[in-house]
Amino acid sequence: MSHPALDSSVSIFTEPARGAERTILAAMLAILGQTLAQPATAAGFIEDSKATLSLRNFYFNQDNRNGGGPRSDEWGQAFFLDYKSGFTEGPVGFGLDVFAMHGIRLDGGGRAGKADAERTPGALFPLESNGKAKTDFGRVGVTGKLRYSRTEARLGTLLPKMPVLIYNDGRLLPQLFHGAQITSNEIDNLSLTAGKIEHSTERNSADSHGLSIAGANSGSNARFSNEFYFAGADYKPTRDLLLQYYYGNLRDFYKQHFFGLIHNWKLPVGALKSDLRYFYSDSDGKNESASGRAEGYRSAGANGSSGEVDNNLWSAMFTYSLSGHSLGLGYQKVTGNSDWPRINLGTGQTVHLITNLQNGKFASAGEKSLVGQYAYDFAKLGVPGLKASLTYVKGWDIDAAGSDKREWERDFRVDYTVQSGFLKGVGLTWRNAALRGNDTTDRDENRLIVSYSIPLL
Repeated sequence: MSHPALDSSVSIFTEPARGAERTILAAMLAILGQTLAQPATAAGFIEDSKATLSLRNFYFNQDNRNGGGPRSDEWGQAFFLDYKSGFTEGPVGFGLDVFAMHGIRLDGGGRAGKADAERTPGALFPLESNGKAKTDFGRVGVTGKLRYSRTEARLGTLLPKMPVLIYNDGRLLPQLFHGAQITSNEIDNLSLTAGKIEHSTERNSADSHGLSIAGANSGSNARFSNEFYFAGADYKPTRDLLLQYYYGNLRDFYKQHFFGLIHNWKLPVGALKSDLRYFYSDSDGKNESASGRAEGYRSAGANGSSGEVDNNLWSAMFTYSLSGHSLGLGYQKVTGNSDWPRINLGTGQTVHLITNLQNGKFASAGEKSLVGQYAYDFAKLGVPGLKASLTYVKGWDIDAAGSDKREWERDFRVDYTVQSGFLKGVGLTWRNAALRGNDTTDRDENRLIVSYSIPLL
């Protein structure tokens, strides 16, 4: 089965398989158009609109050291136009968000597929048929929205940030998802959300793709799904305590339950943050049966695993903060025969784990991880806008072929935002990572990012 890429640079429902969603969005836009023809009701839509032009200059260098292929060395400039309307007046308000983005290649870095190539492209830009990075690519995301009381529904391009699904913004352009979501805050201190995701647009692509997991998304037998259902609740019984429950279901692959607790405790000297997380994941649909797994609906997992999703993951992270300093220590453990499942097309993900590092995620079957982190805000030394952090994760007991499988990663990050003068608001970021182990490719990576946003409305 070939990868179901959709030939479209517009991140919105465009092909027949999305007919119902396209019809709903078209109806919403028609109602919105009629509403805007009446100035009295359109006032909120126009007056509360916001538009921002953002620029991002991104240099990416990745050096694979033990047979993982040549290094990646790319450089690009991105432009983002983010328009968010207000809502029309009346009991039910309608609105529209448009997110247009374009990336221009400054250095594409070699040609993919050449055995003698010193650099291989593909991290920041899509590839041409000859293996070279495209000179530019872009997308347009459109989201229709509806608000009633303190409940809001959105249909179109989404940027989810939930424990069971988080969009990734680690390259020149961000990853996008396409679907529908409803969020309700009708009850004080309780936020409820639910929805469905059907496709994603990966970071280095202008096309939309089906959804899949590691172990099922490559080769001639690759399998994908267009149905990821989610629901969740965030409850704050007190100002310092957050309780979370989320559910995610990628049809024919996995079902996942998440329970979380975050508590902030102000001490006589400093403060302590406790972050507890637990994921329970099980098989769904075709992944439940041997015949379905034989079709390709499999999960990556332990050596000799059947490919069925079977995973428990829990973690605890404690962070002590005092006068600009923060010191964190955490532990994570994975049990079951499969890797921790998440939507993964092989181009990188952001995950809700304390081990969400620049390269590794430390979520293989059987893996145990120890996390150490230190961060400092230099505003305490009279340098506002400057922050730095250092994170180290060691993972061991990975259930893979061979014995004593382990890995470690060290991430270093510096961020600075210019506070005054002609360059006020310009953001500078350096992210450096080193990944080592006998269960992974040894890798060194640097990302240099310059960003700036200009309010237009």
